Amino acid sequence: QVHLVESGGGLVQAGGSLRLSCEASGPRFSINAMGWYRQVPGNERELVARFNSGGATQYADSVKGRFTISTDYAKNTAYLEMNNLKPEDTGVYYCNAMGYSISYEVFDLWGQGTQVTVSS
Repeated sequence: QVHLVESGGGLVQAGGSLRLSCEASGPRFSINAMGWYRQVPGNERELVARFNSGGATQYADSVKGRFTISTDYAKNTAYLEMNNLKPEDTGVYYCNAMGYSISYEVFDLWGQGTQVTVSS
């Protein structure tokens, strides 16, 4: 069974940087899309950045020019490089991966979430 493990959250001052990692592991599988979502208490989970296997990327307007999503296909790992962080970037960041297993079972998985706190 495929599962996701996230790392890299923490506390940083405004203007600082953090890099989140999300590693997918399990029996043979293929990833169609991976992305990062953010959730703050009382709000819905919202898209931060995502990419698909065709190479297309999508970013929330609020992070364009500051965040970069990338992937290491050999390691089945996606990264979110966050620069010039702002207090409003604070939240729990969740990794999402969509794909299918070797038996062609479709999956849509979430990581456990990692807290990012940006102090002013």
